[in-house]
Order: sequence, then structure tokens, then C-alpha cells
Amino acid sequence: MTAAESFGADGAGQRRSPYFSEEHEALRDQVRRFVETEVKPHGLAWEEAGMVPRAVLERMGALGFFGIRYPAEYGGAEMDTLATVILAEELGRSTFSGFAITALVHTDMASVHLFNAGSKAQRDKWMPDVVAGKAICAVAVTEPDAGSDVKGIRTTARRDGDHYVLNGAKMFITNGVHGDLYCVAAKTDAAAKPSQSVSMFLVEKGMPGFRVGRALDKHGWRCSDTAELIFEECRVPAENLLGGEGRGFYAIMSNFQNERTVIGAMAMGEAQAAIELTLDHVRTRKAFGAPLWEKQAIRQKLSMLAAKVEAGRQLVYHAAWLDVQGFDATREVSMVKAYCGELVNEVMYACVQFHGGMGFMRESAIERMARDARVQAIGGGATEVMLEEVAKRL
Repeated sequence: MTAAESFGADGAGQRRSPYFSEEHEALRDQVRRFVETEVKPHGLAWEEAGMVPRAVLERMGALGFFGIRYPAEYGGAEMDTLATVILAEELGRSTFSGFAITALVHTDMASVHLFNAGSKAQRDKWMPDVVAGKAICAVAVTEPDAGSDVKGIRTTARRDGDHYVLNGAKMFITNGVHGDLYCVAAKTDAAAKPSQSVSMFLVEKGMPGFRVGRALDKHGWRCSDTAELIFEECRVPAENLLGGEGRGFYAIMSNFQNERTVIGAMAMGEAQAAIELTLDHVRTRKAFGAPLWEKQAIRQKLSMLAAKVEAGRQLVYHAAWLDVQGFDATREVSMVKAYCGELVNEVMYACVQFHGGMGFMRESAIERMARDARVQAIGGGATEVMLEEVAKRL
């Protein structure tokens, strides 16, 4: 039995979850096959290049991964949040989280602003290419001095005839270098209440006054391009306003729930893969005349981590199910983000330790995975912010 089988992976023939239908499980199998055949053999080259090739993203579009919850008229599959969780978890299992976040930002954190708030004309113009992976999206909310504090953003947009003029900077923007379509948050009314002062705009690559300030050199997620964006008198057609003036704050806060669920699912995929790699290692690596697996302390530590990860997965699934059922899952989603973000780092620490010296070598997968996991407790809502959201609801 392989480590993956002993860990209870949910592929064909494995244990089934009450949350998922046969269609969900078929999607899981499809994504897993794609990861094994088209991601893992090439991921190291993408890490070196600092980006995922556009051809790979278009391939994902062709397979339907970028349209899971979008309507058939745009090429989508019309599935649900549980399907998105499956995609995120399986991409996380790839061991290349920079690749995973590149795809997930496009399909579940950025393009959702276009679909949810865009006019029919905006959706008709962009959604087919978004779903096909031909137009890659980024979401630009975070700034040097404002992350989860959306009300604190300083980028401004002033109306000038049939255009808005944007000025400001965005930071840590995934897909920032190679994206095509940016969903940008800016303040349109400084005198309004903070929650009614933010609007969202579609900014297209090449618009005058918009440029990439710099590509950022990161600790992890090396194959995900991340950038600082600069807006200097950037003229954006008024028709590119998403959902009307002053509606951006609530759109952003609403999508945080989806974003955090997806990130939690991705983290649990990463944690599963790390445990599986470590199980394979400790069962074959000998020390003092016996495999490491014969050491009770190692067996029990990995067993407890496996139990925690299984609990994390079920928490993610439950939060996604609540969303499918139409319930407010803010408390559960905040728990997901806090718990899974911390747990994946706990898992990586132990797995690096059990790999010994090789766990510290750049040539090992677990070293890369540990670097990638660190941001899970930061990006998309830091653990401390998430725990405060939970505390408000206790």
C-alpha cells in the first residue's frame, strides 16, 4: 500500500465523503491525473523561470478547471463551492504551490469580481477568454500599507468625463507581471463612509498610466509571478467600473469568504502531500539498523498530524457545504483560514525534521514545500486577523 492510499486519498476506489457526488469525485480524479502527468514533471522548470507557462494555463482552461462554477454560456461547468474546494486541494497536492496559487487566484479570487459584479456586456466580453485561460486575471486590493484592512487603501479614482483616472500602488499582486485583466480596488469618494468609498475597476494590460513597478523576489511560491503595480494618471474607461461606485468594499469582503475557503483547501492538499512524502521516506530510510518508521516517536507524531489534517479537510468541506446551502459561513471560513494556515506549517516543520539533512537541501521537494507553506498563515488574512473574526462570533 502506498502512503497516499494509507492516508485515505479520495481518488477512484478510495473512501467516499458524504459531501461529494460522483461528479465531484470524477473532477477530483481528473485534476489528480492532470497534476501527475502535466504538472509534477515540469514544476521545477517553472520554479526556475519564476512563472507558469501560458500554455499550461490554457490547457487548464481547455480541461474546464477555470470554469467550474461559471455558466455554460461562458464555457463553464455550473458546479459549486465543493467542486472548487476539490480543485484547490488537488492542486495543493502537486507540491508546487506557486503553480496552484497562480491558477486559483485567476479562477477563484480575481475573475469572480468580474462575474459577480460585472455587467452583461463586461461578462460577455471577457468571461469566455477567462474560462478558457486565454485572459489571466489578477485582483489588486493589497497595498504597501493596507492588506486585510480594505478600508485603509489609498489608491484613488476620480471621474474625468467618460473615464476614471487612477493613482496609487498595489503590492504583492499574484499574476501581477503576466496577467491580462486586473480587478483593481480604488477610492472614488474620500468623503463617503469607508465602507462606501471603495469601487472596483477592470484595468487591462497596456492601459496608459498602468505599469508593473517590479516583480517581487519571494521566499516561496517561486513559480507564481508576484508584482508591485503602479497607477499614474491611469485612464480607465467608465464602462470598466464594476458594479457601480461605492460597492467595492462589500464585494471584496464577500469574496474573502470564497478566497479563504480555497486557500484552506489548498493548504490541506499541501499537508497531505507532505505527510505522504514523509511516510515514504521514514519507511525506507534506515538509522541505527532499522527504518525510521520503527521509532515510536516518529510514528505517533505522523499519526497525530494525519488526524489533524483529516480534521482540517472536514472543516474545509463543511464550510464549503454551508456556502452551497446558502448559509453565512463567516465563522467557519475564518476557522478554516486560521486552522489550516497554522496546521500546514506545523506539518511542514515536522516533515522537514523527519527528512533529516535532506529536508534542508534545495533538491528535496519537502524543502520547497516548507518554504511555500509559510505564507499560508499570512496571505488572504493573517491568522491573528482570522482569530479575531472567530472571536466576534463566539
